[in-house]
Amino acid sequence: RPMGRPPFPAPRKGARYAMPTPFTDWLYNFPPVQWFNELGPRFYRAFFEADRWKLYLQGLAVTFEITIAAIVMGLVLGLFVAMVRTAHDQQRPGRRNPLLGFVNLICKVYTTVIRGTPMMVQILIWAFVIFKGERNKVMVGMIGMGVNAGAYISEIIRGGLMSVDPGQAEAGRSLGLSYFDTMRFIIIPQAFKNILPSMGNELVTLFKDTSLVNAIGAAEMTYYANRIGGKTYDFMPPLIGIALIYLFFVVILTWLQGKLERRLGQSDRR
Repeated sequence: RPMGRPPFPAPRKGARYAMPTPFTDWLYNFPPVQWFNELGPRFYRAFFEADRWKLYLQGLAVTFEITIAAIVMGLVLGLFVAMVRTAHDQQRPGRRNPLLGFVNLICKVYTTVIRGTPMMVQILIWAFVIFKGERNKVMVGMIGMGVNAGAYISEIIRGGLMSVDPGQAEAGRSLGLSYFDTMRFIIIPQAFKNILPSMGNELVTLFKDTSLVNAIGAAEMTYYANRIGGKTYDFMPPLIGIALIYLFFVVILTWLQGKLERRLGQSDRR
């Protein structure tokens, strides 16, 4: 009998068994077939043995926490930076506000530095330079990713604001609205539909990039996958598993984004 093949049980009286043939022996010992036969026990050890699936759920909850906190912080920072830069660019010649110019310079430096350096390096600086004594690495990851998202979201919002016809702002000012009221009631609602696809892409990117906070010890999905892989001496099942989890939620987010875009498109055609 070939090595690794289980012995065939003795047939019961009256039972019919297909006896092994040279082809079935070769097929069973074919390396890809053996590899697929071993997948079941490997995935069982990675997900179900010792209730390890609970660790993945804990990591998934932390992943969502970081994503939500980062996108909220990014929206606040991005909206502020976009409005400052848009207001500065729309000033009339000869009527420049020096304070606004100074704040605009700070915003330009912020977006240039954040967009010009890798997110991984930024997270490491937040964790081991700025907050080197902080033990709550999840919070540090939220801050690092939120500041990073703010730079990209500011450019997305600024592009949407600049895409609106300048006559809309002039009409609002002629009606007696202040700059901020004009932005809130006239410009931003029109710009929202223009920036929605880019904002959806930024949300998906943030959700996937939460795996980077594993480098500072934040206990999200990748952190637990690495721990389980080190305990079972088999990294393939947990890493493939979390990749499928990421893919599943990205598909859902993309579907929701498309549905919202179609809904807004229907309102435009009415």
